[in-house]
Amino acid sequence: MNSLHVATISSEMVPLAKTGGLGDVCGALPIALEQNGVRCSSFLPAYRSVLQSGLPIEPTQHAFTIHIAGRYVACRILKTRLPNSLVDVYLIDQPQYFDRDGLYANRQGEYRDNCERFSFFCRSVIEAIDQLQLDIDIVHCHDWQAGLIPAYIHARLGNFPWMEQVKSIMTIHNLAYQGRFWHLDMPLTGLDWQYFNWQQMEFHGELNLMKTGIVFADTVTTVSPTYASEIRLPAYGCGLEDILRSRGESLVGIVNGVDYTQWNPETDKHLPANYSVANWREGKGVCKERLQQEFGLTVNPDTPLIGIVSRLADQKGWDLIIPLLLRWMDEREAQWVILGTGDARYEKQLQQLAAEYPRKLGVRLEFSEEVAHQIEAGCDMFLMPSRYEPCGLNQLYSLKYGSVPIVHSTGGLVDTVRDASVENLSLGSATGFRFGDYSIAGLEQALQLAIDFYLQNKPQWAQIVEGGMRDDWSWAHSATQYMEVFHKTIQCESLSDSC
Repeated sequence: MNSLHVATISSEMVPLAKTGGLGDVCGALPIALEQNGVRCSSFLPAYRSVLQSGLPIEPTQHAFTIHIAGRYVACRILKTRLPNSLVDVYLIDQPQYFDRDGLYANRQGEYRDNCERFSFFCRSVIEAIDQLQLDIDIVHCHDWQAGLIPAYIHARLGNFPWMEQVKSIMTIHNLAYQGRFWHLDMPLTGLDWQYFNWQQMEFHGELNLMKTGIVFADTVTTVSPTYASEIRLPAYGCGLEDILRSRGESLVGIVNGVDYTQWNPETDKHLPANYSVANWREGKGVCKERLQQEFGLTVNPDTPLIGIVSRLADQKGWDLIIPLLLRWMDEREAQWVILGTGDARYEKQLQQLAAEYPRKLGVRLEFSEEVAHQIEAGCDMFLMPSRYEPCGLNQLYSLKYGSVPIVHSTGGLVDTVRDASVENLSLGSATGFRFGDYSIAGLEQALQLAIDFYLQNKPQWAQIVEGGMRDDWSWAHSATQYMEVFHKTIQCESLSDSC
């Protein structure tokens, strides 16, 4: 099926709008699919950041109104294109909803009308597909913000002819964020109250848009095979584990890819020295020295340098990292560089520690793309002890940059980091260090083992570094897996099929 046409529906898309990994995926996957012969069209709200992105945006002749919240709300369709591709991006332009400082929230918290905003977005997308006369085979919906689309197709909302043959795929990027709203928001969706029941859209008395997408999509995917297994269990299922188990083989895990045009130490414009697997010692040596200087650390090529780029949240393992730092500052000759923002109590603790140990701990409470690249290149090892991690991207960057990842054995971290076990070391296949017991002791043991290898076993350390740098986590492989899912989904007759 060479003429496969996929519509990507998402609330983020690099380089137009991003708060996290969702934006990276939705900006890169359509381009990778296009390179495999798939026609791709994308839909995105026309946020302020989109209109100010610098990409050429043109109007279309299409405009319409949606009856929502007791009134008719008008919008128009704008159009742009993902850079260096033929992927058209159709923008739902409604300033009342989308011309705001943040995508989902401001400093006071999440926007109170998020259900209305993204119901409007989804309802506008199905209208736009019809008006644009796009011959769509697959609608690929990402996270709760697009979760209503599969329900609209099932219910034939609008009675659009294109819905008769199209199939829907729902991708879960992080199940913890479900789009839960009070039950009286149900009319905003445009769907009949009959769908507000425990088997479909209702969840403990609330409207749940993630659940909606999972229930009504023909196929459900998530961002790693291990996460696909984990979310069927109560510990990771966030209350939706029963529904996810019921999907059987139609729930598939595919690891996210990396855009190596942006994340490659051989060409990275943010680095003081570029390097490859052939000369990583020299290149990383220059990057490490510069990183130590920039963060005010003691410049010493032999001191193990541990990097972290992360949200400061419990999910990311900070309930383990902070106690470890408190002990290690006096007990271990290791240096740390940390970049991120988040929980105020963690920010305060890190500021206090950095002030007390300025030559061993460098902290930047911000997000900087440039500094993130420099940390990946300059550190010796990269720490990611997430409590859970659907896929994770930083460990993939770290592998490419020769910064050995130390990770908790969960989600995509299991699928992408091969542990330095006796067997893997003997086979020469190890690429990092994993720990299974989510505890301070488990983290400390893995980190100390990594440091011991770094200081005392240079040949084996080099083998681990180079094994990770040679791994290929580009989007090409992931796109091929998505295409297999697309074709299999199209061949399925109904939700009851084992797609």
